[in-house]
Amino acid sequence: MATASLLVAAGTAGAVDWRSTSSLINADAETAPFERYDHVNPDAPKGGRLNSVVPGTFDSFNPFIVRGTAAAGLNYFGGILWDTLMQQSLADPGTSHGLIADAFKYPEDYSSATYRINERARWHDGQPITAEDVVWSFNVLKEHSQMHNRYYANVTEAVAVSDREVEFKFDQTGNRELPHIMGDLPVLPKHWWEGTDAEGRQRDVTQPTLEPPLGSGAYRIESFRPGADITWERVEDYWAADLPVNIGRNNFDRRRYTYIQDDNAAWQAFTKGGLQDIRVENRAGRWATEYNFPAFERGDVVKETFQSNSGEPMQGFVLNTRRPQFQDRRVRQALTLAYDFESLNRLQFHDLYQRTDSFFEGGELASSGLPEGLELEILETVRDEVPPEVFTEPFTLPVHDTPQTSRDHLRRASQLLAEAGWTPQGRQLVNENGEPFRIEFLSSNPDSERTTGPYINTLRRLGIDASLRIIDSSQYVNRVRDYDYDVITGIVMQSQSPGNEQREFWSSEAADLPDTRNYAGIKNPAVDKLVDRIIFAKDREELVAATHALDRVLLWGYYYVPQYHNSEIWVAHWNKFGIPEEQPAYVGVDIDSWWVLQDREAVIDEEYADEDAE
Repeated sequence: MATASLLVAAGTAGAVDWRSTSSLINADAETAPFERYDHVNPDAPKGGRLNSVVPGTFDSFNPFIVRGTAAAGLNYFGGILWDTLMQQSLADPGTSHGLIADAFKYPEDYSSATYRINERARWHDGQPITAEDVVWSFNVLKEHSQMHNRYYANVTEAVAVSDREVEFKFDQTGNRELPHIMGDLPVLPKHWWEGTDAEGRQRDVTQPTLEPPLGSGAYRIESFRPGADITWERVEDYWAADLPVNIGRNNFDRRRYTYIQDDNAAWQAFTKGGLQDIRVENRAGRWATEYNFPAFERGDVVKETFQSNSGEPMQGFVLNTRRPQFQDRRVRQALTLAYDFESLNRLQFHDLYQRTDSFFEGGELASSGLPEGLELEILETVRDEVPPEVFTEPFTLPVHDTPQTSRDHLRRASQLLAEAGWTPQGRQLVNENGEPFRIEFLSSNPDSERTTGPYINTLRRLGIDASLRIIDSSQYVNRVRDYDYDVITGIVMQSQSPGNEQREFWSSEAADLPDTRNYAGIKNPAVDKLVDRIIFAKDREELVAATHALDRVLLWGYYYVPQYHNSEIWVAHWNKFGIPEEQPAYVGVDIDSWWVLQDREAVIDEEYADEDAE
């Protein structure tokens, strides 16, 4: 069934019309009928299985609470078990299409949003999804999910207008994104969570559970072993299978996730077959030199390169400013000067990576040069709260392209550390109390020694007692949730339409709450003001300018030591898949649009099962 958009441009007299497609960026996406994604094969066959490996362990099927580690296939937005009101587009940034809700509307001042539930929407037990489910889900998640509480901080109430309509009321006007992102709400079955299990025990949505929950999505849990593996089966009578967002997708009959403790074990499992069918490669050295194992030489494993226009994540060493040694910006700048990307890229990465120099890397949202125009006007409002260099110097990262430049950067780093009160005592830096400067890098990946070791050695040359500690994934997750670390490697993914989630990343409020993504503990009034300027931007021009301003202030704050990114997506896979000729330009790869060539799968299974037996 094709769904047509009913939208006229937001902000016009018709802005209260129902719409089934919403876009914060692309007006054409709102007016053109959406029948399916262009990249999919609408006749893709169903069947076969997708085998994957994931690190660590799991002990819960409740992804919305802090306690417990949720199983693969589940996340804050429901994963493959629970549908959301709308689905964020794979092809167009800042765009969403109808899913549980077939349409929504909002007034011109963005003071509320009303979502209309598709009359066909059903839970896996056949019961209809109702407005009551939506209201209950919102209330539960707002109260018990820290992420949703922050994401929907300005949503005061959800009201069931009828069995099929829910109105969300806001405590503010002018937030263009808020009506749109209400579509990200996962909808949970009230009747199931308020019921009892097979033993007659009352279920509790505020606690971890290993009872497979009732869902509404394309898959449900078929079997599992806690901490070891979980298998999902495709729902044959999935109510939304023929909606535009799902045509040609969700083609695997089964999705099996096997838990493995580290990346090296996962790599070995991939080369031998059976546990992992698709590997998104994140090691340049491996991509360049290690794809020479027997299955690859035979053509049973192949490599693919994809491109995305969604921008690149900020990956960097996160300096936890909750720790006293990182509270002086000069210290953080010194640590940035000491990072030698060029040598690492040449010696370990085969010169395949690029340096990341923006929190909004790639595209129009990244700051550059000196601020001007509207961005400068916005920065003037926080001039007294940001470093003066924001206005006078383009932000640049140190380049270690010769031995002399490396010496110059380390000399400047030593000066900054001295200015911040760290003085040499023997081979160590100490503060005025005689306490040595110590940094512990925390990781759950044994491979971190390879990428962190050279940096640690450089910091030791400066007199810093730097070390790396590797712990298991469960400990790591808990310590990160509690901000119990000096430095971790953090990755911040951004959309092309930043908004409310920026509070989760950078706000002073998030810094004081457990389990946010403000890993650096940033508490900066200028950052808070710029985040709000993004959220309340009246149009795209102001949004881009405010994002440039925020990016610039974050960079000059030296909260992260930026590392690197790969402008390509490297995917290796066992040669058992049919793949559409094109993949969506925005996300780059849509694995859910692939399908299994079952005759080829059978040959591979037989051949490599025999090898394992030998």
